[in-house]
Amino acid sequence: MTGSTLPNGALPNGAVHWDRLRLVVFDLDGTLYDQRRLRALMLLRLVADAARRRSLGTIRILRAFRDCREELGDALATNVAERQYELTAERCGRSPEAVRKTVEEWIERRPLELLQACRCYGVERVFAGLAAQGKTIAVLSDYPASEKLKALGLGASIVVSAMDPDVGVLKPHPAGLAHVLDRAQVPAEQAIMIGDRVERDWAVAQSHGMRALIRSARPIAGVDTFRGYDDEIFWPVTEPLPMGAPAPAPRSLTISS
Repeated sequence: MTGSTLPNGALPNGAVHWDRLRLVVFDLDGTLYDQRRLRALMLLRLVADAARRRSLGTIRILRAFRDCREELGDALATNVAERQYELTAERCGRSPEAVRKTVEEWIERRPLELLQACRCYGVERVFAGLAAQGKTIAVLSDYPASEKLKALGLGASIVVSAMDPDVGVLKPHPAGLAHVLDRAQVPAEQAIMIGDRVERDWAVAQSHGMRALIRSARPIAGVDTFRGYDDEIFWPVTEPLPMGAPAPAPRSLTISS
């Protein structure tokens, strides 16, 4: 199992017993696709747009928006859906509506056509294996997730976003994951969180006493990590699948982001 510093491929917190799990909760950005690659591709488009407009306004808004969301997440803030635009607007001297339109265009809409090319290798087989084993697949994202999942060619039974009216908080605030667990009707000890950020995904899982796996190129002390979805840790999920098998449809698909 790649990413561990323990002998014989063991994880710092022990083996993952997939047969005992009923719910697998995935983060989306940086977990299901290569976020660095996507941002590099989007930066090229942003620079071209800035040159055409002869303005760095859009780039400044997006940078401030990401900074504000990080601060709101660190503060465990509530009502994030509105506050993220208001705080960014205050810093950029723009209206909240102008910030919202910029974010919707450059963070939510324009990247969709690039996502398939950035999808993590082998993630579709993990989703297929989990579905074939009858496990509930959920996505808990700090951004709207439904259209991104479609663009990635992946499906989940439960999709929850921080922007949902009944959530309104960013990870590591525990409310979002609590909402997922409640909808799935699965206790935390029978679920696992898969993400890419220790301070967000690992932390929110820990707040519920729940296992987590973090996608990372390097081992992280005390944290269960993996480099890719073809790692040994996922073999119990993917090995039973015949090569080239189509992904089974998720059960009771309900989208709420």
